[in-house]
Amino acid sequence: MARSKGGLAKGLGAGIDVLIPANNESEESNAGIKEVDINKVEPDRNQPRQNFDEDELENLADSIKQYGVIDPLLVQDKGDYYEIVGGERRWRASKIAGLKKVPIIVREFTEQEKVLISLIENTQRQDLNPIEEATTYKRLMDEFDYTQDEVAARVSKSRPAVSNALRLLNLSDEVQQLLAEKTISSGHARALLGIKDPEKQSEFANAIIDKRLSVREVEKEIKKMQNDKGDKKPSKKNEIDPQLIAVYSDLEEQLKESTGTKVSIIPKDNNKGKIEIEYYNQDELERIVDKLQNK
Repeated sequence: MARSKGGLAKGLGAGIDVLIPANNESEESNAGIKEVDINKVEPDRNQPRQNFDEDELENLADSIKQYGVIDPLLVQDKGDYYEIVGGERRWRASKIAGLKKVPIIVREFTEQEKVLISLIENTQRQDLNPIEEATTYKRLMDEFDYTQDEVAARVSKSRPAVSNALRLLNLSDEVQQLLAEKTISSGHARALLGIKDPEKQSEFANAIIDKRLSVREVEKEIKKMQNDKGDKKPSKKNEIDPQLIAVYSDLEEQLKESTGTKVSIIPKDNNKGKIEIEYYNQDELERIVDKLQNK
């Protein structure tokens, strides 16, 4: 599919109304709020979120019973039913609450707009699990020819964060399911990428659960296993361990959040390197210095 980036450049940060402006020529039917039979509304089959926390849905249903659905569902008219573009959690909770009708806003969307809106709603209101997040990024790249840099810009993430998320899709199906269910952490999952055999990945994942291994313990065990079995070629001088690169990317994200600016970890080898902290004016430099000194 050809790219259509002009109207999407501001994307996530600008919100849905800027991303998909209302059609003023048919404001009553296309942009106005109306109530319809809840059974005439159905979720998008390609929605990136597949798992919904039942407790959270129950809590939302209790709120809806008391206050109603405050934010209308964003839908498009499919002829014999309305397809949800934004608001599937509210629709599910409304069903639990026993509502007969729900408020909707009807608009027309391209496939690209639908994917981006789903991503906006899920990442801003209810975090996707790591596999759903990675699957959404991959869909943006496969279907809309986005680069990792372009995906990162639209979801307000760093390119390494997007790259690390996509790497999780190389895990076996069983390990991906364990990660999606939060039985293992993203750190565990990234460490398991050091094992190429899918069956061995799954076996090691179950060992993590049974022995309650920490991420650091998993990394050490996998490295030892690779060295013992000769699965890993001897490192060249100054070659950086890929597992360390993944760890550094996570640390960069943490430092970015704590300092409020871009931070880069630049390794020289597996033991040493340097950290670069960017600033853009003297006030920002003073703010960063104060924050570091107060730590």
